[in-house]
Amino acid sequence: QVQLVESGGGLVQPGGSLRLSCAASGNIKSLYSVAWYRQGPGKQRDVVATMSRAGSKKYADSVKGRFTISRDNAKNTVSLQMNSLKPEDTAVYYCQAEYSMWGTIQILDSWGQGTQVTVSS
Repeated sequence: QVQLVESGGGLVQPGGSLRLSCAASGNIKSLYSVAWYRQGPGKQRDVVATMSRAGSKKYADSVKGRFTISRDNAKNTVSLQMNSLKPEDTAVYYCQAEYSMWGTIQILDSWGQGTQVTVSS
C-alpha cells in the first residue's frame, strides 16, 4: 500500500502564505501525475493544480499566479506554495497521486487525508 500524508495547513491572514507538503510512502516504484485538490465548506472537491512527472503544470483559474505546485521525484514529495491567500481559499486541501509499485505494471491512485487551510483575519 502507498500512503500520502499532507502537512502544512493552518490559519493565515488574508494576503499571507502557506506551503503544503505531501509525502508518499510505501512500495513505490514511480509517481506519475500528482495533484492538489480542495473542498470548501458545502462545496464539491475541485482540482487546484496538477503536475506531470515530466514537469508540466496546470492550475485552476482561481489560483493562477498565486499558487505553485512542485515535486521532488527522488523523495516522492509534492508541494503547493500558496501566496496572496484569500478567504475564498479556505478549504480542506488534498494531495492525490498516480503511482506504480514494484512487482506490478498497474497504475494506481491514492489520496491523502487532507489538511485544513483557513484564511481569515
